[in-house]
Amino acid sequence: MRKQTRKEFLKIAGSIGASAGAFLTLPSTLGAAESGARGERPNILFFFPDQHRFDWLGVNRDIPVRTPNLDNLSARGVWFTRALTPSPLCAPARACLASGKEYDRCGVASNGVNYPLDQATFYTLLRDSGYYVAGCGKFDLHKPSHNWGLDGKHLLGEWGFSDGIDNAGKWDAINSGSKQPKDPYMAYLEKRGLRLVHIEDFRKRRNRAATFPTPLPEEAYCDNWVANNGLKLMKRFPKGKAWFLQVNFTGPHSPWDVTERMVRLYDGVDFPQPNRCDQLTPGDHVAIRRNYSAMVENIDRWLGIYVEELGTRGELDNTLIVYSSDHGEMLGDHNRWGKSVPYDPSVGVPLTIAGPGVRRRFVSDALVSTMDLAATFLEYANLPRPAKMDSRSFKPLLDGKTSAHREYVLSGLGQWQLVFDGRYKFIRGFGLAAARRQGEKKQDRGQHARETAPLLLFDLENDPLENVNIADEAPAIVKRLSRILDEETAG
Repeated sequence: MRKQTRKEFLKIAGSIGASAGAFLTLPSTLGAAESGARGERPNILFFFPDQHRFDWLGVNRDIPVRTPNLDNLSARGVWFTRALTPSPLCAPARACLASGKEYDRCGVASNGVNYPLDQATFYTLLRDSGYYVAGCGKFDLHKPSHNWGLDGKHLLGEWGFSDGIDNAGKWDAINSGSKQPKDPYMAYLEKRGLRLVHIEDFRKRRNRAATFPTPLPEEAYCDNWVANNGLKLMKRFPKGKAWFLQVNFTGPHSPWDVTERMVRLYDGVDFPQPNRCDQLTPGDHVAIRRNYSAMVENIDRWLGIYVEELGTRGELDNTLIVYSSDHGEMLGDHNRWGKSVPYDPSVGVPLTIAGPGVRRRFVSDALVSTMDLAATFLEYANLPRPAKMDSRSFKPLLDGKTSAHREYVLSGLGQWQLVFDGRYKFIRGFGLAAARRQGEKKQDRGQHARETAPLLLFDLENDPLENVNIADEAPAIVKRLSRILDEETAG
């Protein structure tokens, strides 16, 4: 499979303004001309699905996925083509976002660590400044504790929320709720007589190639339940008060469960095979990608519903709408699935923003991290960025005052670290199984990685699939990027 180069991707992206359909109607007042001149603090609607990879968008002609509302949102605002997660794993990625800190400083090294309650979140800063802060879905800020409360409100106040419903992720709901519900979603299914039905269905999905539809009815499908919870929260927002709402979908995370309606969305649609993968049959790969696309399109459908709700509420012209993801999904590329690795399908995420003062129909190749959303939200709320945050606001880029943001962006997990300068991606420590012992000192881990792990260097301009390691051929680039990692991880 040949993948578009970055230049080709950007060229196609430039046409989004002309090709986007009338699925999402944003008023003309959402242009740069307004640029927040009224001085109002905007509402913020943040769609944050789990495991949506950067290239699985309707604008990408290589992939026949349909995301009309997201495409149209991009046409009405700024679409970032080079956004990375600071860590491609649920709990660390969301901790980096909440704290506005890089992976090595966020306090959550893995899915086995709870978010430190003594570490401030941008949610708290927004709430303390007068915002009504709400959220629903999978937050994963106390992932190992399996204690959400049946109302989903455990620790929401400590994290900085005024209201919300926190639920387990797909497998956490099954594993924790096998005997009795531990989170609000399984409690909901229990009341509907569907909990055991759902558990039995997931037992059949231990096989990666399981793509049959779920027996759950449409309204009980987790992402639909999450989205409806968000709409109910909106109805409780106090009048005349700026609000922030984060909707954390559990999809398009595996397993590849979709409803009967969703499974028909891509019936007969062909998809390209994964890059360098020989694990499953071609038919299995296509079936998986159909279901993944159906989950993405379902979330896109809800984006349109929420925008319509904003219009009905009369709040569309003063709401910043943001769409991103905690990390990507390998979908078989390089014989890998899920996330946790430094390849682009794992660390790359979609990022699109539209709203008051945001320039329109702009495709940005600026280097951004989802961690930067923390400082960006704070600046929109007219709040200062705390000195301990690594997050950098890119509001000036959204306003059209600049076209650049970072010289490089970082990501990491466990023993591996990467730095990307816009063309070259340098990775060290990846595959270093022997050094992944819990409790090692940070400086010792880094030194061990430099001494024993293979170094990887990819030229994403000429090798977007990351198939050719050129580390041995470009020692000067390796030295330059290695020095950046040394400096960034020394503190």
